[in-house]
Amino acid sequence: MSQTDVSVYLPMARSTAETPTREHLLQAAMEVFASKGYHGAAVDDIVAVSDTSKGAFYHYFPSKQGIFLTLMDALGELVEAGVERAVAGEKTALHKVEAALRIVLETAEAHRDLVRILLIEAVGLGPALERKRLDIHRRFTRVIRRHLDRAMEEGAIPRQDTTLAAQAWLGTLNEVITQWLSAGTGPLADRLPPLRTLLLRSIGAEVVRNPDLPRRHKGKRLRHG
Repeated sequence: MSQTDVSVYLPMARSTAETPTREHLLQAAMEVFASKGYHGAAVDDIVAVSDTSKGAFYHYFPSKQGIFLTLMDALGELVEAGVERAVAGEKTALHKVEAALRIVLETAEAHRDLVRILLIEAVGLGPALERKRLDIHRRFTRVIRRHLDRAMEEGAIPRQDTTLAAQAWLGTLNEVITQWLSAGTGPLADRLPPLRTLLLRSIGAEVVRNPDLPRRHKGKRLRHG
């Protein structure tokens, strides 16, 4: 399966009559960004792959950056939705946190090329992309903090600054994923058991093996059209 094979639709922001062309453009953009990177991609490439026109492109998106920001929003929403589905099946707050970690790693692995652009290439590409990066970071921090707050309420972890803890967790995840993208060795999910131990210890949680931890679900992928 290629990096652009996908199984989840993006939210539709326009009428169904307009959707097919927009979705073709988004699918094409995914393919072009995945194969050429952000710097190497051009609007002409996206138009050619989508078999549309420049007029159609600019009807839906203001620029290459604009369509990329749309894809980044979709990727963030995909992770959040995946996390919510995963945690719904867990009973304790700590198991919910572990499920969230698994989804983040699996989604990053399923969308390696887009995540590479977000974490590596997008750095220093201008204020709009930097704002998007920070917005996604804040969204994920809030998700982590919410479940850490619940773990604290359940007495599973000592009282602490969960905002700071969530920021530290996200920073750790970013670094682990970035190093994996650079090294390109082994499945990213293989890092979950030691990462889980490290992160749980950092918040004062008792580290008990989760029997469900080896269970791996196939990561959801974006789909357009």
